[in-house]
Amino acid sequence: MDKPNTDLPVAYDDVAAAAQALQGIAVRTPLLESRALNERAGGRLFFKPEPLQVTGSFKFRGAYNHISRLGAATRKAGVIAYSSGNHAQGVAAAAHYCDTPALIVMPEDAPAVKKQGTAAWGAEIVTYDRWGEEPREDIAARLSEERGLAMVRPYDDRLIMAGQGTLGLEVIQQLAERDLAPDRVLVPCGGGGLTAGVATAVKHHCPRTDIFTVEPKDFDDTARSIASQSRQSNTAGGNSFCDALLAPEPGQLTFQVNQRLCSSGLAVSDDEVAAAMAAAFGQLKLVVEPGGAVALAAALAGKLDLSNGNTVIVLSGGNVDPALFAEVLAGN
Repeated sequence: MDKPNTDLPVAYDDVAAAAQALQGIAVRTPLLESRALNERAGGRLFFKPEPLQVTGSFKFRGAYNHISRLGAATRKAGVIAYSSGNHAQGVAAAAHYCDTPALIVMPEDAPAVKKQGTAAWGAEIVTYDRWGEEPREDIAARLSEERGLAMVRPYDDRLIMAGQGTLGLEVIQQLAERDLAPDRVLVPCGGGGLTAGVATAVKHHCPRTDIFTVEPKDFDDTARSIASQSRQSNTAGGNSFCDALLAPEPGQLTFQVNQRLCSSGLAVSDDEVAAAMAAAFGQLKLVVEPGGAVALAAALAGKLDLSNGNTVIVLSGGNVDPALFAEVLAGN
């Protein structure tokens, strides 16, 4: 694939600027390798472990990049976000660092560990019924207008995508330190902001690298959208324990990027994800949440031929309820 054009909603310069903004604030997470996991996958894998990031997921990168760029008056008034948990915690933490009040709209059934993590950063939480009639976007929009709060969207935002893209930039730099480059990158995908940012950074330096989205089975809207070159929605009634990746459809802005820069999408079952969580704990000594483990699940389940070249696996988060994690380990 040729080097991408610059007419997309997020550009490489945006990612480079975000890297400057995040320097000394976000964790430059390491790039790990495991001989045992290489042997299981049949190729050379490199892992980017965002459970080690501030708040335990990549979401802090984009949230801080967005909130830190707001004007002083806007920051003083406060911000609002809607999220099942990881974006909530990222916004809460970023708001804390920027001395900004934060209100987070979260589903009632969000994992307790994510609610607790959000509250611990000082954010106010308003809950809603995930399956109710009023969409979370409408709830947040109403509260934003009532209280005069700036909206920080979870993925469909240039500054959010750019902040998430710093993960991809770090991957390129860390592989270059070993005189290597990625042949393919597997990225967990919900609304598509992480994929869009990572693809923007990686494709700038390595235009021939293949970018693959990975989603839960029955929530593979981005994979189907890339295949059809038009945005597709998920069918109502599906279920997965990958709570971080249950967006109803790709974002408008994120899809513009991902349909141009991604090769295709992959889908994995909950059982495959559970096995990947156990493998990450056993071999990498990492606690990875279900949504954060889908890319590893795709690799271990043989969704792609990984026998040639270097494959980067993004482990996007580690915020999983202890009881669920113990159940996964006991069953694997």
